[in-house]
Amino acid sequence: MDRAGHPDRRALLAGGLAVGALTLTGCSATSAAPLASSPSPEARPTTPAGAFARLMAGNRRWVSGDLRHPDRDPDRREFVAQGQEPFGAILSCIDSRVPPELLFDTGLGDLYVMRTGGEAVGPVVTGSVEYGPMTSGTPLIVVLGHQRCGAIEAAYKSLRDGKPLPGNLQAIVKALRPAYEQTVRQGGSDPVDTMARAQVKLTATDLRSNQDLAPLVAKGTLAVVGAYYSLDTGKVEVLTGAPS
Repeated sequence: MDRAGHPDRRALLAGGLAVGALTLTGCSATSAAPLASSPSPEARPTTPAGAFARLMAGNRRWVSGDLRHPDRDPDRREFVAQGQEPFGAILSCIDSRVPPELLFDTGLGDLYVMRTGGEAVGPVVTGSVEYGPMTSGTPLIVVLGHQRCGAIEAAYKSLRDGKPLPGNLQAIVKALRPAYEQTVRQGGSDPVDTMARAQVKLTATDLRSNQDLAPLVAKGTLAVVGAYYSLDTGKVEVLTGAPS
């Protein structure tokens, strides 16, 4: 029986190895499949309206807590390792409570993000904002101010009281002076909040009309939106420039 059984055992062993090899091959193909196509749950928006809709849908999820956390896994990391095509560029404040990737529920490779105190701008910052639209066709820029902005408040008090801030903080104050002057003219019960909103609108207007971005805006391939984030609710309010 032993000799008669050997061929059966060899056949079973050979068959088992063949099945094992097929199983390993199948596993290998399955694990490699996500790298062959974009792991992103949705196609990249290519129009200002599409990019804006994607961002605002993400913010609604942030407000409700129904988050998707898209584009945040090893497959996505590998997919964007050799190149990127972000659909939006966000200029926001350095405030730790206002991270654009979280409050718009986006992920790796989705956004260019620039953060300065009070969205203060200068040549390097402006060039950084221009980078996406001018080099990779990013269709949307959002200037995002926020509630209870510490940089805005510090600049407001410095200008109101005539007391310069120490070190390079004074450069932020200088950059925010136009928003301060508009706030003084406008008046209101909450001048810091008024100044935060004024800074967003002035910055968005300047970007929308600068010599390099204005032609893209005129062609309809770029929109520059001014927006304001509520720390209390998590909601992004559009102030200017929403694409139709």
